[in-house]
Amino acid sequence: MIELKDMQLLAALARHQHFAKAAQDCGMSQPAFSMRIRNMEDKLGISIVRRANRFQGLTEEGMMILQRTRGILDEVKALEQEIAASRGEVSGTLVLGVVPTATAYAAKLVDQVLAAHPRILPRIDVTTSLAIQQRLYEGTIDAGITYDDSLGRGLVTLQPLYDETYVLLAPQDMVTEFEDSITWAEAAELPLCLLDNQMQNRRILDRIFEDRGVKPTIISESNGFMAAMVMARLGSSATIIPRALIDALGDLGGTRVLALVEPEQARLICMATLDRNPELSTVRALKTVVAGFLR
Repeated sequence: MIELKDMQLLAALARHQHFAKAAQDCGMSQPAFSMRIRNMEDKLGISIVRRANRFQGLTEEGMMILQRTRGILDEVKALEQEIAASRGEVSGTLVLGVVPTATAYAAKLVDQVLAAHPRILPRIDVTTSLAIQQRLYEGTIDAGITYDDSLGRGLVTLQPLYDETYVLLAPQDMVTEFEDSITWAEAAELPLCLLDNQMQNRRILDRIFEDRGVKPTIISESNGFMAAMVMARLGSSATIIPRALIDALGDLGGTRVLALVEPEQARLICMATLDRNPELSTVRALKTVVAGFLR
């Protein structure tokens, strides 16, 4: 008989693809974690994990068990939240997968969720649009805030949130000749720090530059905006970031913000949730907060 704890360990192993990281996530030592997985294999009489010097993935039987396990764990989570909701409480962990460009919006959203439901524990996982799609179907995130065109429409509800627009953040001395705006072609000539090409935002910017027939001068890459903004403040490079992020952070001393024009660009950001029956009470609460935001 597979116990609920076994299912949780297997789901953690599939999520982290690493025994030590999965064990740490589950609050166990790696030897104890590995032994529990071994015992599960012995009880079932099958191999669940492909083993070599390091984790090599799950066997075909392991993937079948994982698929059923995720459904069961999802039902358990829903049951626990429904019991709490019957007492007039909305509680539990709410995991949001968020593309880097939408972190400021997600932070404001979480602030409103906590104001309305202080017993919810929100967690923002900043990741790629591809990972959001995968993790939404796996059930390891409850909602995704991502680009509208990055998700399939099957089994997913999409709620449009806002149009992402872009600005140039640059050291003051680097853009003294410009007033309030700069063209994409002119921005391409500046030393730029951009997100790496694993991120959809970078692929969007690359297409914009390509459509203008210019090649940007990229001197540094990152998987988040913090390094790029610090480099702009230090005077070594400019960066292209969502206007929503600048609006949230306010003035960054020693820098200027210029609108990017010719052409002006926008990409729709949406919230994606998996169609569940019953729906998690934490996700219902999130949708109510989002509806208030949009009003």
